[in-house]
Amino acid sequence: MKSALILRHLAFEYLGSFAPVLRDAGYQLQDIEAAVDPLPDPLEPDLVVVLGGPIGVNDGAAYPCMTEERNWLAMRLAADRPTLGICLGAQLMAAALGARVAPIAEKEIGFAPLTLTPPGWAGPLAHLSDIPVLHWHGEGFDLPAGTERLAATPGCETQGFARGRNILGLQFHPEAGMLPDFERWLIGHSAELAQAGIAPEALRQDARAHGPALRTAGQAMLKQWLRGLDE
Repeated sequence: MKSALILRHLAFEYLGSFAPVLRDAGYQLQDIEAAVDPLPDPLEPDLVVVLGGPIGVNDGAAYPCMTEERNWLAMRLAADRPTLGICLGAQLMAAALGARVAPIAEKEIGFAPLTLTPPGWAGPLAHLSDIPVLHWHGEGFDLPAGTERLAATPGCETQGFARGRNILGLQFHPEAGMLPDFERWLIGHSAELAQAGIAPEALRQDARAHGPALRTAGQAMLKQWLRGLDE
């Protein structure tokens, strides 16, 4: 079997709807916890998936794992080994490729559609057209050199980037948003929601309305991307 290393920063921000797709594609999943489990040889796993979390790429002084992960990813990306980053994972990948990561004007929390670029329409993200995806971030990144911008929203110019077939960074969450699992997000991020003045019930209603379609579209997107790795 092929190996997929899943780097997680929060217990409740896990693979979600992506797990069965990866297993069906022949990957054996290995979960590791940021700052707890040691990082392996960056070139060893057939696939690395770096998931989201509430800390930031630039918080290395307070959270040394951010610097460690960025440097680890830089070695993997330099070798063009298949890597997928989601939210914080995409920010770490962008930083590893030399791009600036910084706060955006206003946090994006909730379900909203993407505006796809021509490269976005031409690739796996086409499955997400007209689908409200889950956003949950207060930072964004510049487009890394040598990559293509795939999608944007009014509040975040780069919602996704790709470099060839093997490197994909997504600022949004195509793997999450289905009830009842989404309740873990609402509880785990309760302080952030309160600070932002966002009612959990509003997000819950949107998850009920958009979660099933996002699950279907997100899984189709991932299936197409994984097929590209084998070509």
